[in-house]
Amino acid sequence: MRTGIRGFRKSLWSAVRLRCPRCGVAPLFRGFFSMYPECLSCNLRFEREQGYFVGAIYINYAATAIITIAGYVWLDYFANLSLARQLIVWIAFGVCFPLFFFRYARSLWLSIDHMVDPQNGPWDRT
Repeated sequence: MRTGIRGFRKSLWSAVRLRCPRCGVAPLFRGFFSMYPECLSCNLRFEREQGYFVGAIYINYAATAIITIAGYVWLDYFANLSLARQLIVWIAFGVCFPLFFFRYARSLWLSIDHMVDPQNGPWDRT
């Protein structure tokens, strides 16, 4: 079990590298959007139940909203772009960024969940 600041940093580092939150070795994704059902190294099951990754959707939405709002305010203050140009920039960002961040949101969700509840249920093979 990962505890404390060191465990938090290790879990976060695994999430950024898109690796298993338990062992940090095996990749989470086999393609851009498709995940392995379980870790190839330590057999950690990634999706505990149906709808498990709804939390990842919230992480993705929050990151997109925070960056969009902060970016709008920053560009409005420093670049003085018109509202039409701002809308074009931030609508395009709001469509593209969640697609890019999808894998990282899932990885972060897995890491957070593994820090909070390292036991993976009755199907856990460790």
